[in-house]
Amino acid sequence: MLSSLLIKNYALIEEVNLRFEDGFTVITGETGAGKSILLGALGLILGNRADLGSIGDPETKCIIEAQFNIAQYQLQQLFKDEDLDYEPQTIIRREILPSGKSRAFINDTPVTLSQLSSLAVHLVDIHSQHQTLEVTSSDFQFKVLDAYAENTGLLASYGQEYARHLADRRKLADLKAQRAEAIKEEEYKNFLLNELLEANLKPGEQEDMEAGHEALNNVEQITEALGEAHQKLSREELGINDMLLEVKRMLSRISGFGEKYKNIDERIKSVGIELDDITQTIEDLAGATESDPEELARLESRLKLFFDLQKKHNVASVEELIEIRDALDDEVQSLQGLDSAIENLEKAVEKSMKIMGDQAEELSLKRKKTIPGLTIKLQQMLADLGMPNASFHIGLVPADGFRPNGKESLSFLFSANKGMRPQELKKAASGGELSRIMLSIKAILSEYENLPTLIFDEIDTGVSGEIALKMGIIMKKMAARMQVMSITHLPQIAGQGNHHYKVFKQDGDARTTTSLVKLDEAGRIDEIAEMLGGKATSTAAMEHAKQLLNN
Repeated sequence: MLSSLLIKNYALIEEVNLRFEDGFTVITGETGAGKSILLGALGLILGNRADLGSIGDPETKCIIEAQFNIAQYQLQQLFKDEDLDYEPQTIIRREILPSGKSRAFINDTPVTLSQLSSLAVHLVDIHSQHQTLEVTSSDFQFKVLDAYAENTGLLASYGQEYARHLADRRKLADLKAQRAEAIKEEEYKNFLLNELLEANLKPGEQEDMEAGHEALNNVEQITEALGEAHQKLSREELGINDMLLEVKRMLSRISGFGEKYKNIDERIKSVGIELDDITQTIEDLAGATESDPEELARLESRLKLFFDLQKKHNVASVEELIEIRDALDDEVQSLQGLDSAIENLEKAVEKSMKIMGDQAEELSLKRKKTIPGLTIKLQQMLADLGMPNASFHIGLVPADGFRPNGKESLSFLFSANKGMRPQELKKAASGGELSRIMLSIKAILSEYENLPTLIFDEIDTGVSGEIALKMGIIMKKMAARMQVMSITHLPQIAGQGNHHYKVFKQDGDARTTTSLVKLDEAGRIDEIAEMLGGKATSTAAMEHAKQLLNN
């Protein structure tokens, strides 16, 4: 419920700080006194866009702040989803700066207007003549019927299944589109993959083959160089080995004279061993090196395959080709995974359709069972509100597919007078009749749903006298279960309020301002008497006002 409302520098209001209680609150005042300003300020709290022109003093910022007791609304999950701190006493604040910039806060956390609206819809429901047209919408009519049929739990389960069903269908459509695209490319990808698989690529293979090809391609030069080197090392007349032996003998004689001489002796011995090994290796290589045209041709063919594949795939190594091969293999395999995922989703969609079908059938049965009672109750309430011949014809029509609230459409026809063919509400009911229908429906809803604070903005338009009194009584009964406010011009409704606020204008030296004040018992009598008889209130008007308050 709305606990308090602070308005500063908004339109004609300099500053008001109102505290509200549960029950039925009425707000009265002369035409043009500023009741619409109050609703405009509340609209900012509910997420409406700010207008720089609504600032009273253009040099000072405008502040609207409302406190709500939300403990009974079970909104913890909504706060969590919006990443907001939950407080049972929640404060919403809007500021309009002189620059035109607007800011919004929930419990001191900055929020967007979207976040504000998502919360506000659970806190306040304002019904003006424009909002009264909501009663003509199919969704609202289903809401009424399902509330009366006590379908809340079942409808929530159906809604969850329906949302899951839609999500699965979207995923299924996406996967089928992916598969269709993959199938178009599958043949070419399979060709590329098979080509790379047949190449039997191995890491490092290209470098080894390039070295082997280089050797075979220069076999004559290699053979000649190895032969000459071996000959130089092996020919005794050159004296390489003899000279090395002589050096070794010389150094051996002095190796015992110190560590440094011993080291040089050991090093020359190592050189001798290494030279013998080099000579043997050269001899082995020379013996193993020979021309092999067939192997050379094989290497050239293999290397050509590598180069052709690298050019085709725009890479420079066998390792990169292997990466492409593995990626293609994954893509080809993923197509099989798509088939499996599609099959699983098709089963899930089929299962959800079965579940929704059962739930929709149960919803329909409960609705059909409820329709007669709802029809009678609506007609009885409208008869009390001066429409004795009003009749409703509520029917359910099977739909082709599943919808957010079941598998059927709702036919909600109305006739205000005898002998008139029932038609859709928006065609058959006048503005005043729609107001009374909306009040009746809201009264029924309040018995079955935990509704937010309900504000009626002149819902009494087009009625008077006894009918207005009955409307006031209905709103007062509703207020036993929720917070109800009514902006009214009718004394019969004002007299039913538990709490009464008056909106009035006053002229100052520099500007006209609007104020609101809570009336005490005497003030209420004066205000209602003035509503009955004008400024010059008579004794009869005062007595009538007292009667209305004590009714």
